[in-house]
Amino acid sequence: MKVLIIEDEKPAFENIVQELNSIDENVQVVATCSTIRESVHWLEKNLQPDLILMDIQLTDGLSFCIFNSVNITCPVIFITAYDKYLTEAFDYNSIDYLLKPINHERLKNAIRKYKNLQQHFVNNHSVLNNIMNGVERKRSRVLVKRGMEFQTIRVEDIVYFFTEHKLIFLVDKDNRKYLAEKNNLAELEDELDNRFFYRANRKYIINVNYVKRFKPLEKSKISLELSLPVSEEIIISQENASSFKKWISEA
Repeated sequence: MKVLIIEDEKPAFENIVQELNSIDENVQVVATCSTIRESVHWLEKNLQPDLILMDIQLTDGLSFCIFNSVNITCPVIFITAYDKYLTEAFDYNSIDYLLKPINHERLKNAIRKYKNLQQHFVNNHSVLNNIMNGVERKRSRVLVKRGMEFQTIRVEDIVYFFTEHKLIFLVDKDNRKYLAEKNNLAELEDELDNRFFYRANRKYIINVNYVKRFKPLEKSKISLELSLPVSEEIIISQENASSFKKWISEA
């Protein structure tokens, strides 16, 4: 596995290399860059690595600027001393966000996550390229907040999204409720794979894998029952009943 490290603090760089070597002896650090300019120059002149470990605050600015100058198609693990960039980081090929000082287990899990992604797409390289390049890109994870902490939830584990008091929440397969970092359902709907997610009405987006059954109501409306209990009945309107039946039969 070829890794590029973008880090402007020598002790931090040395620590990352040491941790990587202890996690996987096959990791090869192909280069290290300490500034935005140096990183752009290296990426323009070399084949992209398998993975980039990238600090966010560099001496000449935020490393997000690198993405404005060069098309990065490989996954990125962001490493920083600040948690304020967490939401923004997931717009830039991020598969994980680690806080300094580096925790061995967190880095180990991040590397494992990369290998799982690599294995998943090994037989379909074009799909991986499309995801990393933003071509027909659909969310694989959703950023959520619980208390003072952020985490990501895999979309396949999400039973439904709903809006309440102008906030967006999701409920996962274990019936845990999270506050999603999104502004509205319409924006979220555009980012989800419509083969699996359907906008049931103004309040709910549902996952087809958790639709238990549905039944017709008067005036051609449809009532949905999900695999988890919902506080209110989810109703498909008469206008959307036909598209819902088509969607669920083809999902």
